[in-house]
Amino acid sequence: MDNHPRCCIAGGGPAGMVLGLLLARAGVKVVVLEKHLDFLRDFRGDTVHPSTLEILHELGLLDAFLQRPHDRVDQLRATFEGQGFPVADFTHLPSHSKFLVLMPQWEFLDFMCEEARRYPGFELWTDAEAIGLLQDNGRVNGVKVRRGARGPGSPGNPAGGKPQEVELHASLVVAADGRHSTLRDAAALPHISYGAPIDVLWMRIPKQPGDPDATAGHIAGGHFLVTLNRGDYWQCAFVIPKGGHDALQQRGIGAFHAEIAKVAPFMQDRLPQALPDWNAVKLLEVTVDRLESWACKGMLCIGDAAHAMSPVGGVGINLAVQDAVAAANLLAASLAGTATDKQIDTLLPQLQRRREWPVRVTQAAQRMVQDRVLMPVLGGKVNTKVGHVPWPLRLLSRWPMLRRLPARAVGLGVRPEHVKSPRA
Repeated sequence: MDNHPRCCIAGGGPAGMVLGLLLARAGVKVVVLEKHLDFLRDFRGDTVHPSTLEILHELGLLDAFLQRPHDRVDQLRATFEGQGFPVADFTHLPSHSKFLVLMPQWEFLDFMCEEARRYPGFELWTDAEAIGLLQDNGRVNGVKVRRGARGPGSPGNPAGGKPQEVELHASLVVAADGRHSTLRDAAALPHISYGAPIDVLWMRIPKQPGDPDATAGHIAGGHFLVTLNRGDYWQCAFVIPKGGHDALQQRGIGAFHAEIAKVAPFMQDRLPQALPDWNAVKLLEVTVDRLESWACKGMLCIGDAAHAMSPVGGVGINLAVQDAVAAANLLAASLAGTATDKQIDTLLPQLQRRREWPVRVTQAAQRMVQDRVLMPVLGGKVNTKVGHVPWPLRLLSRWPMLRRLPARAVGLGVRPEHVKSPRA
């Protein structure tokens, strides 16, 4: 029994890696399961908001983190029918970092893993997928793990052969395995689904000299495109109505090029080479939901496993990190000590009581933006006559003080968490 970890975290995303680091820092023996061979997957969220940067500052890791490749954003801008407008100004935030960072998520995860491995209690299993729960007398006490599914020579299958299923026991299982959480389903935790009227197409477009530098949202011709500056290329998110992907494909990739060119004319000449076919375009089916109960005996859900967020505002990573910090604040001392399973179980509902209100408020704001901003744009209901500018953009452009409000909402969010978990 002594060889078992105290905590098993299913999911090597932002929530899982941050919680793994904080628990290991507190002296807890913890295993994080990552089903892929590494973190190198594109089309994940890139935005690291000031709330997350503040946590890194509190851990003494911010300077090292900012050595990784990133794009610093002091202000967010939008273009409406080719005219630029300032939207959010982060430079006045009451935080150490008065900017947000755009960083490929694999860089963020690799950094967190590198820091976590400095502590002897941390272990990362790659090529290890949590496929089910272990239970004893109605209490979760571990997970079933499939190792080696990524092929011979992988960390989970070094000698080749068939994938192996192993049992990993732990006092606490944390489901951080995303919006399609296997463990959440295995525990039969009911959830509330709000649906979403949009989906998002992700793609990479090379940058060229003369391109605008700023990360921005672009509205034109009934389309909405977000361009994230990744140095030598743009990471682009093209918003479409829910279920509109098939119809778009039927019109052909050339028609899609034309739609992008309407909203971002500077990209027009490079689109045929950058997007030769639909294989270069990835569909993100947007889901907004929330568990009715985030925990059961022996198991806790955090991040997207507890509440799938819309991509509006790019807050998903940061809400997940906030969950992880709150969970560590609540549980680290007990897991590092001699708390019994029953004592641990009594703590678990407290995380939902702490974090559910920020999630509800954020999801409500996202749904309002989807319904009142994005859908009218996509439905062609926004006045695009020459000289007309929507009143929110006019206000933000005229009154700089107002730009602090969206910056606060996006950058810090509702009830930001601070590191209170102990360091062993």
